[in-house]
Amino acid sequence: MNRTVYNLAFYMVLPLIVLRLLWRALFLPAPEYARRWGERLGFVDKARAGRQERRWIWVHAASVGESVAISPLVKRLRRLNPQWGIVVTTMTPTGSERVRELFGDDICHVYAPYDYRGAVTRFLRAFKPAMVILVETELWPNLVHYSKRSGAAIMVANARLSEKSFRGYEKFSALGKPMLQQIDLIAAQTADDAERFRKLGVPDTALRVTGSMKFDIGLPADLQARVDEMRLRLAQADRPIWVAASTREGEDEKVLLAFELIRRSIPDALLVLVPRHPERFNSAARIFESAGYEVVRRSEDTSVRAETAVFLGDSMGELPVYMSLAQLAFVGGSLVNTGCQNVLEPAALGLAVITGPSQYNFQAICEQLQERGALLTVRDETALAEQVIRLLQDRTAREEMGLAGKQAIAANQGALDRVYDLVLEHLPSV
Repeated sequence: MNRTVYNLAFYMVLPLIVLRLLWRALFLPAPEYARRWGERLGFVDKARAGRQERRWIWVHAASVGESVAISPLVKRLRRLNPQWGIVVTTMTPTGSERVRELFGDDICHVYAPYDYRGAVTRFLRAFKPAMVILVETELWPNLVHYSKRSGAAIMVANARLSEKSFRGYEKFSALGKPMLQQIDLIAAQTADDAERFRKLGVPDTALRVTGSMKFDIGLPADLQARVDEMRLRLAQADRPIWVAASTREGEDEKVLLAFELIRRSIPDALLVLVPRHPERFNSAARIFESAGYEVVRRSEDTSVRAETAVFLGDSMGELPVYMSLAQLAFVGGSLVNTGCQNVLEPAALGLAVITGPSQYNFQAICEQLQERGALLTVRDETALAEQVIRLLQDRTAREEMGLAGKQAIAANQGALDRVYDLVLEHLPSV
């Protein structure tokens, strides 16, 4: 009955979802949101990928962060088990673009079906997956129910459940608990995550604590060549450089206020600004240009001059390059309440890492990095400016934080091996 109500509610809001796609396509603007709607409704053509595998593994990663986190597992599965076809689904155009960059034509990629019965069952009829791997928090009642009903094994990899999400599941337990009990295996990032799932009724037999695969981070093989090329664009290699990575809506204004304070103490400081979503590139540039700063964009054929204050990273997949050019990184999504973005990328590159107080997406990881002295949490933009000034002026402190971050990552690696072994345990023979 609860899922019936859920389905009715989903059908009622579906027109609003379509209108939202149109709004994002027309007014952000993000034209990709106006394309490939059939996939979102479950109409997919696996033949377009040029693949004829008899059996499929479905991996669902909502957006960019989840796609990057699961990519080592997908690549290993494809390399060591070529008899299996792998379809990776995302919800956003940025996630779709990242999947193509990560895997090329080696896997099949489509948008995930919306979580109403017709879309999900059409998708399942097209691929008939033997196993469904959901990444982190991507739990949808119909997706789980009809996948289980089709005979697929269901696993949640890199699973996390914040205290906030736990309270939400408790509030809607009549729908959430039956869904969780249909999942064959939850590979939790931490013991705390596993305990929250246990309190929601997931049996011990379906729980494993594997750690986070995000610690098994791999840097691009051609990173140094790309960094050297980008350094020529900056042409100001001796300037103090800091990066504001993956900033979210409402956060660029806060970064601007911090930047103005930083420039008073370090007038030649260069900010590399990388908004989280492509549709915000233009608005982020306008915020700094309106304040009188010269902004050079990655997409322009222009080099940074002495007068340039901001280099806008308006590209996808180049964040490690931008970070490699900086002395320290502020990780966005944390001065606004969106839970922080990936703090492990700058740590893996040996950078001092700063975040704001909103960290629920990476709470355990932020705590581990902070305990080791690799990460600083600041309360607001004023405190951000104070720490950026201090670290840009103190090379020893920066290097100590960077070394601590690399050591923390090395100490926590191994989740990829553990999750891969669990996948093989639950994967039926072809």
